[in-house]
Amino acid sequence: MGLDQNVEMEAQAMIDEFLLGDTFAVAGASTDREKYGNKVFRCYQQAGKVVIPLNPRADEVEGVTCVKDMTELPAGVHGLSVITPPRVTESLVEEAALAGVKRLWVQPGAEFEGISERCEELGISCIWGGPCLLVVLGFRDA
Repeated sequence: MGLDQNVEMEAQAMIDEFLLGDTFAVAGASTDREKYGNKVFRCYQQAGKVVIPLNPRADEVEGVTCVKDMTELPAGVHGLSVITPPRVTESLVEEAALAGVKRLWVQPGAEFEGISERCEELGISCIWGGPCLLVVLGFRDA
């Protein structure tokens, strides 16, 4: 088995483990149905998952009350999808560690330089630089 195949298998194992949970949060959840933060949120809903929108400037997303910051997340959040500008993602990684979130899926475009190393230092499993959750879960824009 080649190195590339090993890397692919490890990435798939991380994705599988991430998706095992029932409760997720979306940092960057948007009220605008055209934005990826909204589509990722609805994708979790379509998959039958409990999903919590994290947005400091919105009251609700798709009828679900927003939490304003990571400290408001309830216990038991299995994973956090991140759809934010890289500079915001960087602070969210630190906040996630403090909140006890152990799994991140950082959507393409939200990554920052050194994300993998920082997540490893903090004991966080981080999916980044790979497939989009919308593709993996087969999002249908309805």
